[in-house]
Amino acid sequence: MFGLDTGLAILLILCLLLACFFEFINGFHDTANAVATVIYTNSMKPTVAVVYSGALNFIGVITGGIAVAMGIVNLLPMEVLVDANPYHGIAMILALLISAIAWNFGTWYFGIPSSSSHTLIGSILGIGIAFYFLPDNVGGGAVNWDKAKDTGWALLLSPLAGFSMAIIVMFIFKRLVKSETVYKEPTPGQKPPIWIRMMLGLTCGLVSFFHGQNDGQKGVGIIMMILIAILPGYFSLDERVNIQSIAGNLNRIEHIIVHTDTSKFGEDEFKHYQTVIKHNAGYKSTAGEKFNSNEIVLTDRFSIRKDVVKLTKSAEKLIKSPNFAITENDKRDLEAEIKEAKKLVEYAPGWVIIMISVCLGLGTMIGWKRVVKTIGEKIGKQHMSYAQGASAEIVASIGIGMATWKGLPVSTTHMLSSGIMGTMVAKKGLKNLQKKTIINILLAWVLTLPVTIVLSGSLFILFRWLF
Repeated sequence: MFGLDTGLAILLILCLLLACFFEFINGFHDTANAVATVIYTNSMKPTVAVVYSGALNFIGVITGGIAVAMGIVNLLPMEVLVDANPYHGIAMILALLISAIAWNFGTWYFGIPSSSSHTLIGSILGIGIAFYFLPDNVGGGAVNWDKAKDTGWALLLSPLAGFSMAIIVMFIFKRLVKSETVYKEPTPGQKPPIWIRMMLGLTCGLVSFFHGQNDGQKGVGIIMMILIAILPGYFSLDERVNIQSIAGNLNRIEHIIVHTDTSKFGEDEFKHYQTVIKHNAGYKSTAGEKFNSNEIVLTDRFSIRKDVVKLTKSAEKLIKSPNFAITENDKRDLEAEIKEAKKLVEYAPGWVIIMISVCLGLGTMIGWKRVVKTIGEKIGKQHMSYAQGASAEIVASIGIGMATWKGLPVSTTHMLSSGIMGTMVAKKGLKNLQKKTIINILLAWVLTLPVTIVLSGSLFILFRWLF
């Protein structure tokens, strides 16, 4: 298979299966976030709700694009992702997936809403930090801290945004909807009025769809990390993209940058300036007159990927610099050329997207019971009302949708759980929260990153030693 020896091929298949299992667990771990309201309020039967949610998760992955997936891939510099020994890639992937699965499964078992996003990001950062201390890391950066910072802010702000926005939405609800029924606790075994069922069905569907778009892309990102790390020659470049067309994009990027005023450049700006020139030359030298990546020898394809990634990253940093004097027209042209150039390296094969869609959709259809009760009964001292469930899900779907649009991973769990907390506070203040449950959820939120960082970093060093 792809010219791999038997042992490496077996390990590659194991890594792909573990990635699918992670996404499967992600499905049933996060199912309760979407279906808790419709099940708890008797708006849908559990079987109908989870199938409905699973189907919309599937559609969400299919239509979600690739930006969040590439954000996951780009958290690790390419020197960490790929080196001369493919077993090092295996060590990285196994450490990442085992630590992420262990934490996700453990929190699900105890019925604690926790973030699959935090789990995955922590595992990736753990590998990057551990790599920094390896003797064969010769001065290379171990983590793409710029990307990690953007991701960290998105994950940090999502629960705060969910909490505060849910309070506002509840306030709007009370002003617009005067029916007392919507603010009452569900009566066991009794269906709410049809309009409430339709409202909760819609919000459940939106959360499921956007969860698929965001969390599903994380699974796609993991698969692409595996394929690029172990088979860089086959998966570094999108074979559908014309190599010469990208060469034109890179030439235009360099042309715009070298014709700007450099008199105010500092050390960083000159570094990025030189990187653009260097890697454009490297791309042209390797690509030559070839039109398709299949015409380039396997060992050179990752070099082309590296040239495109390094060049576009440096160009983006120059755009953000206040010392980069450029007209608005040139800025728009530069951003457009960067976007086009990235098409060669930011992609996922259709079979990867389908595979992750199926795993997430199937996972969504099981395992929901443990967390639903926590969401519905244990966050507030009063059981969740129809209006509270709808408010929390409206906030969660908007937040996840915006994060996906910006290409940032965000926690569905944090958005919805914090939204439920906000609706409880909106009703009767902070005293309406159950202290023990909130402490358990907050502890899971706080501990996820450090635990997964330490676990994945330790496993990475162990597997590197074994392999």
